[in-house]
Amino acid sequence: MKSIILAGGSGTRLFPLSRQKFPKQFLKFADNETLLQKTVNRNLKAVKNPENIVIITNNDYQFHVKNQLKDILKKYHIILEPVGRNTAPAIALAVKYLIDKLNTQGDEILFISPSDHIISPDNKFIDYIQKAENLAKKGYIVTFGINPNKPETGYGYIEIDRENKIDDNAFKVKQFHEKPSLEMAQKYLLSGNFYWNSGMFAFSIKTILEELQKYMPTIYDLINSGNYEEVVMNFENMPDISIDYAVMEKTDKAVVLPMDITWSDVGSWDSVYEVLDKDQNQNVKIGNILDIDTKNSLIMTDKRLAITVGVEDLIVVETPDVVLIAKRGEGQKIKDVVQILKQNEKTKHITEYHTNVYRPWGSYTELEKGERYRIKRITVLPGEALSLQMHYHRSEHWIVVKGTAKVILEHDGGKKEEIYIHENESIYVPKTTKHRLINPGKIPLEIIEVQAGEYVEEDDIVRFEDKYQRNSLG
Repeated sequence: MKSIILAGGSGTRLFPLSRQKFPKQFLKFADNETLLQKTVNRNLKAVKNPENIVIITNNDYQFHVKNQLKDILKKYHIILEPVGRNTAPAIALAVKYLIDKLNTQGDEILFISPSDHIISPDNKFIDYIQKAENLAKKGYIVTFGINPNKPETGYGYIEIDRENKIDDNAFKVKQFHEKPSLEMAQKYLLSGNFYWNSGMFAFSIKTILEELQKYMPTIYDLINSGNYEEVVMNFENMPDISIDYAVMEKTDKAVVLPMDITWSDVGSWDSVYEVLDKDQNQNVKIGNILDIDTKNSLIMTDKRLAITVGVEDLIVVETPDVVLIAKRGEGQKIKDVVQILKQNEKTKHITEYHTNVYRPWGSYTELEKGERYRIKRITVLPGEALSLQMHYHRSEHWIVVKGTAKVILEHDGGKKEEIYIHENESIYVPKTTKHRLINPGKIPLEIIEVQAGEYVEEDDIVRFEDKYQRNSLG
C-alpha cells in the first residue's frame, strides 16, 4: 500500500484570509510536530517504507514541505502541481506518477489523506487503514466516516445503507450530503446513520482509473494523453473538481468504514478552537492577550496586544495583513469573504500575496513595504546559502539578530571579500554588487534586511550561481 498525502493546494488549508500558511504556533502542538509531520509519521506506521509515501503539493509550497520533512524522512516522493485543481485531478496526477515513474501495478492499494487532520489514537487509526486495505483489494472505494459526537455544520456527511452491510466493519454508501443546517445536523446525529465525511479514501489504482473513465472521462483522457511530464504541462486543463463530486457521489463501489476515533479537520477557525487547550473561561488564547469578562472565544495575535471586554463566542485573529472578527460557528463563511476580496481590485492582493515565503534555504517574512523601501526578516537554515546574485535597482542592509552570517561580496574589478557578521553587527551591500548570504553555523541564521532603491520587487534579481538549480525567484 502507498500513502498519498495531499499537502497544500489540495489538502492543506490555507490561512483563512490570506495565502500564507497557519503561523507555526498554530500548527505546532505539545510535541512540537506540525500537522504535516504528524500525518507523515502516522501514515508511515501503515505503509512501513518511507518510499511508499507520496506528497502532492502546489508548486508554491514545495520548499515549505521539504523543510518540514527533511528531519523525519530521507526518501519520499513529492509531486508538484503547477496550479491548484482540487482533489480529483491531484489524485489522478499521483496515479500517473506511480504508474510512469515507479512502475506501480494496478492492484496497488492507495490510501489518500489530507495533511491537516488531527487524529488519535494512532494505533486504532492504523487498524482502520488495514481494514480499508482489505476492502479495497475487493474492488471497493473506501471512504472513512467519522462517528459524529455533535451536530456539526462545518462538515459534509455520509449516509450509510444499514441494510447493505459489506462485512463486520463497512456499509454501502446510501448518499453523500452537503454541509447541513444546524437543524438538519441535529437530525443526522439522532438518526445514527450519518457520519462525518473525513476526506480520506482507500482504493486500488485499477478501480479508481475505471471509475474516472466512467464518470470523469475528461480527467481520465488527460492523464492518458501522454507521459507524466506531458500531463503536468497540461495540468491547468484539468477540471477544478473534488474526488467526491467526480467519483464518490456517482460510483456504485463506494463503501463507508465508520471510525470511532478522535478526529478534526483543522480547516476553519471553529475547528482550531475545538482542538486547542482552553482556560477556565473556555477561551483559546495565543499571543499577547488581555481578556476581561470574555468567554468561549478564540483570540490569536501575531504582534499586537489584543484586548477583549465583555464578549462571548467570538473569533478574533490578527495576522500581519488582516484582522478577523467573527462569531464562533460562522467560520465556514470565511470562504465567502475570500471570494469577495478576490473580486475587488483594491483587496484581491490580500488573497494572492504571501507575507511568509518559503525557499529551499529557509524563509522570509515581509515586515513592511513602502514606495522605495522594503523590510524583511530572513531565516537561513544551517548549512544553507542564497544564490550568488545582484540587484540593479536596490541596495541592501543586513543586520544579524541571531547566529553568524558568512557574506561573499564580489566587487568590480574581480575583488572578492569573505566577511563573517555576528549578532548585532551589520553589513551594507551596494546595488550592482554580486553577493551571497550563507549560514555556516548549526543554528538558524536570522537577519533583518532593509532594501532601499527605486525598485524593490522580487524580480530585480540577477542570479549567477545557485546550489538549488532554480530558474525562478528566491
